[in-house]
Amino acid sequence: MDIGISGWIVAALCVLITGISKAGLGGALGGLAVPVMSIWLAPRDAVAVVLPILIATDLVGIRAWKGKADWADLKLLLPGAVIGIAAGSLAFGLMSDALVKATVGLIAVAFAVDRIFRARIKKPAGAGGVAGWFGTLCGAVSGFTSTLAHAGGPPVMIYLLKRQLPRETFVATSVYFFTVINLAKLPFYLGLGVFHRETLLMSAALIPLVPLGVWAGLRVLAWIPERIFFAVATLALGLSGAKLLWDGLF
Repeated sequence: MDIGISGWIVAALCVLITGISKAGLGGALGGLAVPVMSIWLAPRDAVAVVLPILIATDLVGIRAWKGKADWADLKLLLPGAVIGIAAGSLAFGLMSDALVKATVGLIAVAFAVDRIFRARIKKPAGAGGVAGWFGTLCGAVSGFTSTLAHAGGPPVMIYLLKRQLPRETFVATSVYFFTVINLAKLPFYLGLGVFHRETLLMSAALIPLVPLGVWAGLRVLAWIPERIFFAVATLALGLSGAKLLWDGLF
């Protein structure tokens, strides 16, 4: 795959942004890698290149957040995610990526706007109550959209923002969640024949940038105050949703 120097530079930036996003913002901007890389690659190849990078990022991140995730939330999110991954695998290549992106993007933007205008961005005093079915639903939608385009961040962020968890728990829970579902996607992708020699070589060339991105994300999280973290996370959710909506409509 000859993507030129500009394509490699952008791909490297996508890897760094993915690491920063996963380690510092709960994965809000991680879904940008596939649509941006799809400018130079076929979408199916972009998905194949990004998955090993996501898995490597998750495995590096999980070491940094060991023991800090909220397992009660994971028990709600993960069963739905498995169902979503299976459904996404069946829809892979059949369902319009544009429709999926537009729907998820619209939901993410609407939620972000709601939080901003209702002035709910504040330092959380404790975890907020959310119905169990809502967590399972968000997990299922995340698993589905993540399988099709690695765009599973917005649904999970919607759930975690509603929970009003401390920022460290917020990020750690997101990292653990995506570690499981990205590994779970691997056998489905192998069965679908998504990977080939060129995509694997490109992934291998980009993976060395993963620790740098995760390190930068951890530094960002340590530096940013908690109130600003939730404001930035909400803004990132809105921006990632807007990008998905744009991709879906245009």
